[in-house]
Amino acid sequence: MSVLQQIPLDLGNRTALGRDDFLVSPSNQDAVAWIDLWPEWPAPCLVLYGPVASGKTHLGAVWAERSSAICVRASEINEEMIRDIADMKHDVIIEDADALIGNLPREKGLFHLYNIFKEEQRSFLMTLQEPPVRRSFALPDLASRLRAAPSVAIREPDETLLSAVLLKLFSDKQIRVGADALHYILPRIERSFEAVRDLVEKADQKAMIEQRKISIPLLREIL
Repeated sequence: MSVLQQIPLDLGNRTALGRDDFLVSPSNQDAVAWIDLWPEWPAPCLVLYGPVASGKTHLGAVWAERSSAICVRASEINEEMIRDIADMKHDVIIEDADALIGNLPREKGLFHLYNIFKEEQRSFLMTLQEPPVRRSFALPDLASRLRAAPSVAIREPDETLLSAVLLKLFSDKQIRVGADALHYILPRIERSFEAVRDLVEKADQKAMIEQRKISIPLLREIL
């Protein structure tokens, strides 16, 4: 049954997802503190929200390592499958849970999961792009529970974190880049995790296709 399978945290098969590999900065230190607080969360659910590619998946993997949680597809959440999920007796990560919001059958499933985990004193982590207070729910009872649950943000990076993320993403692909390349990139790139990830992907693909090193001339062509 697909819901019983742990799905991969999709960051590529060479990505470092350990606690020591997570780059802590003012933009994410509150989120890290909440992960470190487990299992003393005040509610069954913690909502971790932030922009695409901000590190939610990585931080979820850190928590999964601590809690032995499994990752369940948001598309598998419905009333019929909740008992199967609950019977796994694991804590759970629901990634990209934005797909649940506004879908009544899935919201009903999540509502039942919340109540089961509260009764059994288990935890689940949801990742969203925006906090529950900014979302429109189909099920008022679920809305009230998630809006009352702790929610913590990962915010857009400052330049120091942006530089560190660039180095990490290149390192995950076993690519070494010099300080001159980083100094060229930083003033010219959008201040977002998604832009950094896209740049690294494009640079890696272009370098492989054209059999070139990642250098300022190659980066100039991309940027």
